Amino acid sequence: MPRVFIPDDFPSILSGTEALNRLSQSAEVQIYTEKASSPEELQQRLQGAEVVINIRAYSKFTEPLLQACPDLKLISVLGIGTDNIDLPAASRLGIKVCNTPGFSAVSVAEHTLTLMLAAARKIPAHDQELRAGRWTRLPMIQLHGKTLGIVGFGNIGRQLASLAKGIGMQVWAWTLNPSPPRAAEAGIQFVEFDRLLSQSDVISITIQASEKTRGLISREALAKVKPSCILVNTARASIVDTSALIEFLRTGKIAAAALDVYDQEPLPPTDPLLSLANVVLSPHNAGMTPEAIEKGNQMVVDNVIAFFQGRLINLVNE
Repeated sequence: MPRVFIPDDFPSILSGTEALNRLSQSAEVQIYTEKASSPEELQQRLQGAEVVINIRAYSKFTEPLLQACPDLKLISVLGIGTDNIDLPAASRLGIKVCNTPGFSAVSVAEHTLTLMLAAARKIPAHDQELRAGRWTRLPMIQLHGKTLGIVGFGNIGRQLASLAKGIGMQVWAWTLNPSPPRAAEAGIQFVEFDRLLSQSDVISITIQASEKTRGLISREALAKVKPSCILVNTARASIVDTSALIEFLRTGKIAAAALDVYDQEPLPPTDPLLSLANVVLSPHNAGMTPEAIEKGNQMVVDNVIAFFQGRLINLVNE
């Protein structure tokens, strides 16, 4: 039987599931439910694997690691982002990479809307004040009638647009691949990047991380944003210049931020974001609802079973 290794099911979401049981009927499966202590240990876990299921983005599939796995033919990623994998190196080595597009779109979009509302209504600050015995009414922002600018318009962006329109927001989007039919179908407007930055009341980042989008929300981009704007990031931290964002939040050049992703995860206790009152934080859990996890588990296994059958689905590299 083919060998499938799962080196990073920690925290565990695939172990013991129906999806894993289904895979076990077609392959010899080795699953690790503790995080590898080093890149060297991760490499050791992959020796002899023909297929790898990648659960967590903390596992880095660098070119040296891929070269050290001569039997590897497929990496099936539970998630959308593949920025933890050297895709050009995988292609050169004949390793196919698949992901699970759309599995958590509803969950992430709902979480993004929640972060937007929490920042606009200052829910965490009000909660803290009440728990401290103070009846403090902080100034808030109404989102109805405001403009949401979505950076990236894939599955999550489309779902978020639907939710935002439901509370009366005007929705703009910027994407690397705009088209009038997509805009018409979603009932939104594609705009130029600078216009989205300078005129949006809320900016939500839902674009996939890649070399093209690394640092997209740069210091120069943030300088174009309105001081009243709320920035929400449920994509990847690498898309935003974090040091510039912190500076702009401290100096009032941007009103608030709501973040689910960070340069270092878990977020260290000394991180300056933790000291900012105008930031709402969640622990990279936007897609972690039971519905999304079950769908992702099924899709990541479907990729592998299709590969065994001589087919490739959800392929992201050549």
